[in-house]
Amino acid sequence: MFDGLIMFGHSIASFATPTTILYALVATLVGLIIGALPGLTATMGVALMTTMTLTLQPNDAILILICTYVGAIYGGSRSAILLNIPGTPASAASCLDGYALARQGLAGRAMGIATSGSVLGTWIGMLFLATLTPVLGEAALKFGAYEFFWLAVFGVVISGNLTGNDPLKGWIAGFLGLFIATIGQEGLYAHDRFTFGYHDLSGGVALLPALVGAFGFAEVLTVMRDKPRDVILNSFDAVIPRIRDVLQYWRTIIRSGVIGTGIGIIPGVGEDVAAWSSYAAARRASKEKEQFGKGSVEGLMAAETGDNACVPGSVIPVLTLAVPGSAPAAVLLAAMLIHGVQPGPLIMVNSPQFVFDVVAMMLIASIAILIYGLTLTRLLVKILQVPQTLVMPVIFVLCVVGSFALASRVFDIYVMLFFGIVGFLLRRLNYPMAPLVLGIVLGDLLDKNLRRGLVLSDGDLTPFFTRPISVVLFLLIAATILLNIPVFHRTAVGLWTHASASFRRAQRPEQPTSRRPHD
Repeated sequence: MFDGLIMFGHSIASFATPTTILYALVATLVGLIIGALPGLTATMGVALMTTMTLTLQPNDAILILICTYVGAIYGGSRSAILLNIPGTPASAASCLDGYALARQGLAGRAMGIATSGSVLGTWIGMLFLATLTPVLGEAALKFGAYEFFWLAVFGVVISGNLTGNDPLKGWIAGFLGLFIATIGQEGLYAHDRFTFGYHDLSGGVALLPALVGAFGFAEVLTVMRDKPRDVILNSFDAVIPRIRDVLQYWRTIIRSGVIGTGIGIIPGVGEDVAAWSSYAAARRASKEKEQFGKGSVEGLMAAETGDNACVPGSVIPVLTLAVPGSAPAAVLLAAMLIHGVQPGPLIMVNSPQFVFDVVAMMLIASIAILIYGLTLTRLLVKILQVPQTLVMPVIFVLCVVGSFALASRVFDIYVMLFFGIVGFLLRRLNYPMAPLVLGIVLGDLLDKNLRRGLVLSDGDLTPFFTRPISVVLFLLIAATILLNIPVFHRTAVGLWTHASASFRRAQRPEQPTSRRPHD
């Protein structure tokens, strides 16, 4: 513990330079603007910023990306409160009470609540990031090829199950991503797969152009198709967060922070699920249930705390397992690999200082959003009035330039355009994008560890089902799939209801039988 505090202090000191602070402030502001503009997601922001940080030192580049990530998740609350449109999917739950407060003339108070919840949520997640990463890093040392294979499958399955309304569509998107990851030369013998004679495909599909297309160009097409909404620009009340709002709902803040961090650790789930889960938990525990959806301070606080706590939580599996906890974290993982950082089970052995560098980056980003939330709210609101017809061409140009800058290949621009069109069509068909991204990121992990495991066992599949951790992951995957099949779901619900009723009956004290006295 003491060593961790020393390393954290060293990380803070290393970032206390004018250049680094300027990087953090500018990146957080860019992220906030991206998050505030409807249709521009945190994933797109981190992907575009990654292409612009290729020449920077690794720590500076990762700091810029984390500040962009945190700023974008926070910035989504601006349009959620003023437009009733979530700036990012993570802010969808904030629309319910944030917009209701704005319609009551309390837009300033709503944004103050969002600011305090975002900062406190990031701090709670940051605390877990500092304490859980070393523990999970040690546990991850027990993972071999067999366990990493099932972990990759688990990430795709659970992501498909928890994102979107139809698990089957989520799984289809996830396994489409896994298929895309197999294009190119395989890892052991360099044999071409699914290249169809095109030499440009031999190196595989580059991750960043694919992500820039799926989240950048696809967003451009989506936003340009939809009609803009009017902004509520009533006179603002005070935007300074009220101490009473924080102290009154301290239980909600802690609960939402823990829930958000926990959901962030689950591979591929993301901030939107964290926000809705925190909101639902707050509503169940609240004494003011009837206020939720009508301008509840507690509801808005829960949603904003939960989605922002998910950001540090989603970085935990990135550092310990090299498995992203969310779509933006997937881009962050790719950026770390590009800049020579090797996340995974050995990170606490090879680069323990880097873990606390990331914790310090989260702290700096949270301070930056606090500063902007208290000082620039009125100015940032004006950004929402910028016509989308002016913003989208700029985003498209950045998508093209960013895709080309990675390897100076025109082919990467074609990859970006292709994935942008595919992403747009998938969204129109209500397919979630997070499983697709996670499938592309985890495909390499799954493929290499499947082949490595088969080589180690001479083609025997038995070790995949007999090692303890492998068995647990396999059973979790099987249970997740079976519980989404109606017959098994109804059976499980029936068994659970019967077991619960039996347990309650067993807990009741036995009533003595009354007998009529004999005459």
